[in-house]
Formats: sequence, C-alpha cells, structure tokens
Amino acid sequence: MKIRLLATSDVHGYITPYRYSDQTMANQGMMKLAPYLRQKDENTILIDNGDVLEGSPLNYYHELYHREEMHPMAKVLNALEYDYVNIGNHEFNYGKEMTFRYLEDLNAKCITRNIFHEGERLGCEYQIHRFDDQHAIALVGVTTQYIPNWEKPYHITNMEFENALDSVKEAVRTIQEKENVNGIVVVYHGGFECDVKTGELLVADTGENLGYRICKEVEGIDVMISGHQHQSLQTTCVNTAVTQTAFQAMELAEIEWDLDTHEIECRLIPAAEEVDWSLLPLIEQEEKETQAFLDRPLGKIAQGDLLIKDPFEAKVHKHPLISFLNQVQLSVSHADCSACALFNDAVGFRQTITMRDCISTYVYPNTLVVLEVTGKILKEFLEKCAAYFDVKDGKIAISYSYEYPKPQHYNYDMVDGVSYTIHCAKPVGERITDLIYQGQPLKEDQKLTLVMNNYRAACGGDFFMLKDAKVVDEIQTDMVTCLADYILAHPEVEVHHEENIKVVL
Repeated sequence: MKIRLLATSDVHGYITPYRYSDQTMANQGMMKLAPYLRQKDENTILIDNGDVLEGSPLNYYHELYHREEMHPMAKVLNALEYDYVNIGNHEFNYGKEMTFRYLEDLNAKCITRNIFHEGERLGCEYQIHRFDDQHAIALVGVTTQYIPNWEKPYHITNMEFENALDSVKEAVRTIQEKENVNGIVVVYHGGFECDVKTGELLVADTGENLGYRICKEVEGIDVMISGHQHQSLQTTCVNTAVTQTAFQAMELAEIEWDLDTHEIECRLIPAAEEVDWSLLPLIEQEEKETQAFLDRPLGKIAQGDLLIKDPFEAKVHKHPLISFLNQVQLSVSHADCSACALFNDAVGFRQTITMRDCISTYVYPNTLVVLEVTGKILKEFLEKCAAYFDVKDGKIAISYSYEYPKPQHYNYDMVDGVSYTIHCAKPVGERITDLIYQGQPLKEDQKLTLVMNNYRAACGGDFFMLKDAKVVDEIQTDMVTCLADYILAHPEVEVHHEENIKVVL
C-alpha cells in the first residue's frame, strides 16, 4: 500500500497570497498551498507542524481585537481537513489561553506529547493511524523544550516541557513493544543541531534543536517531519527520511511511502501559481479589517524616510532606523542604553508612517525588559553581537553560522547609549574596543541599565551573559504598540541618529 503524508510547518499565520508590506502577490500563503492539499484521499494524511498563531499582521490584529473568536488559521486547517497538528514554540506568544482555544476549535487532533499543562499532555502519547487491517503507522509529536528560555513566564504558567529526545525515545520504545505498525513518524517542531550528512555541529548545543541526535540515537524512526529552522530539506539523516519546509506557507513537504516495500520518497512542493479563493470568505472580514488597520497613518518622519535598501549595509553602518528603534525603547524605559536588531526582511519606514510600516519592520510580539548590567557584561554582550561578522576575501561579510542552518540576522544587536568599535578580523571574543559611555571608557564594574526585547533578555540567541542580570523593569506593552504610541505622540518624528558603532576590518 502506498500512502502520502502532506505536511506544513512554520506557516506563521500567512493565509492570503499577498505580502503585507506592500500588498503585492507572492508565492506564499495557505491559499496557494491549498490546491495541492485538496488532493487528499483516504491514503493521505495532512499534518501541520506548528508555529501558526504568530507572525502575520492578521495574527496580530486577531489577538488585539478578535481573540475570543475562532482563529483564522483554525478555520483554514478545518476547511482543508487537516488530520493532525503539532504545537510550535510561537503558539504561546499571545498566552496559553489562545493556544488552548485554538486546539479546541480544531477538528484535527493534537499529537504533541512532550508539553504538559497541570500534569496533562496537550496532545496524546502517540497516535496510531490505520489505513486498513494490515496497514498502520504511528505518529509521535514533540516540540523543542527550549520554550521557557524565550517565553514570558506568565504565558506558560503550570506548564512543563519535556526533553524532546527523551520523549521520542520513550514513545518509540512503547510503540515497538505494544503496537503492530508498518512504520513510525516523528513530527518534531525543532531542527537540526548538526549537519544531517556529516554530523558536524552547526549551532550551539543548547538542546533547542535535537533533530540529529533523535535520528542517530532512536532506532526505528522511518520519517521525521521537522521545522522551526525554516530550512528547505528533503534528505536522509542517518537512516531516517527527513523533511523541513520554508516559512510563511512557501512550500509543503510530501512524503510518498510504500508500507509494503518500505520505499520512501520525499519532495518539497512550492506554493502554486493557482490560488484557492474559496478559503477567502472564511477570513475575509478580519482580513479587510487588518488591511484598514495597517493603512492607518500614524505620523511622519521630519526629514526623509527610514527605508531599508541594503540590510547588510544597514548593519555595517548602523542605519538611522536602528537609532529610531532604540530611541523609542529609551523613551519608554528610561534606561541608560538600548539594544535592538534589524529583523530578517525588515522593510523600514516611509516618510509617512503607517501601522503597516511598524508591523512589517518589527515583526515579533516582543515586549521590553530593562536589565542592570556591568561594563563587563555589556562588553561580553557586544562581543557576542560582533560574532555576526566575518572576513571573506579581504572584505567584511556575514558569518556563515548566522545564515545557516537558519537565517538569524535578528541575533545581531546594535546598542545606543555607548560608542564602540568592532574589529571583524580579530578572533571572536576579542573584537570590541573603544567602549565609551558618557565620554569616558566604560569600567568593568560600572553599572548601567540596558533595555532590550524580552526574547533577548531571556538569553534568546545564546546571550547567556545576561542570565543572572538583575531585572529592573518589565514593560508589558508590545513593541509595535510602543512604536505606534510614540509616533502618535510625535506627529513629526525627529530621529536622533548617531554613528556610534564602527565596524572595521
């Protein structure tokens, strides 16, 4: 018997085929994957591998104004007759109550086994999917256990996150002992810490991504549907067929599997040119409201614009947009210094600023945290940031580790309130010089306050030097709202731009 698994992952709430930044058509969105997903038959299983509740402006608007109603992504997954879902780490960004409501509204079954709330699994121990009397597969859903390192504590109260590797080991052992199945599928909202072919470590071995170890250490897994890193993968890791898809519904994974011969073929299906407009009525009113919300003018830049034309150049020579983001963070927090990043694909601000500009530029629902740090900790923080750069062919370039296995440009922070120089040709950890605060060299034991987003303050991006820093203040308003409020209060925004960061060879 031949079966098919069709899997989406890291959709991040992208349903329509339009870019929210400029409303042009793009090869993304569930409406462009739907024509293929609708080819489902009795031997096809539809699976979503998490990260659906955060990411798009539609999701942001829903959380602000419609959070008590059925989520647009739940409507779409139900219409497409999804069978199973796994929970992603971003499912908790708007609080566990939205996560629970999403799961309740779904017709699909949650298979996440390693996340517990008040001692009860969010999903099931594992799921047996039978095709007929002789053919069945087992599905095991797990999610990166690293969530508490990023998430706001009050979003995940009374929740436990079991180690994904340990959870898979236990599930596979139980299945092999108790069940008669033709194969085992692990649906993992996590990625690969090592190169899938060579086993070479690619990222810091924090436990965030355990895909390689799962494939290597757990015998009997036939297929792993992975996610989280937004890579396009269709390959084999040790003895397991693995897939991973790009984000925003740009593609889906298809696994064709002969349960009798055990032949497995994986491929990635890109978003089609065809659009399934029948899904639009499900979300049309909320989408129209979102577009009107995005086009709301807030104010304007007094001189010029803050558009990003070259993201790399904007980091080598700190762009005025970064100065403005830090300006807002400092205004809200009254901290001594401010750190922020230029996120992947950030657009920047036109001279007349709308909510569309804010959401297209600050794409995460982050809040702000003020930490008390010493000069020593701040220098370690900046050294970590400076690892973003490398030297290739005598020129400043981006370090390979920030582009593969996952683009992580959001892990390069630029700090205002101090001035400093980054020497890209020096060894990592020895690149920061001329660290000046208020006209004087910053002393190691000197204390100052530093504002940053909650992800970074929780050591997101492996900024472990912040682990024991004292929390001075937590600002619970999300950064997009902070930006909008600041612009409304200053209808003609004066940007206080300083060229305080030198990036040199």
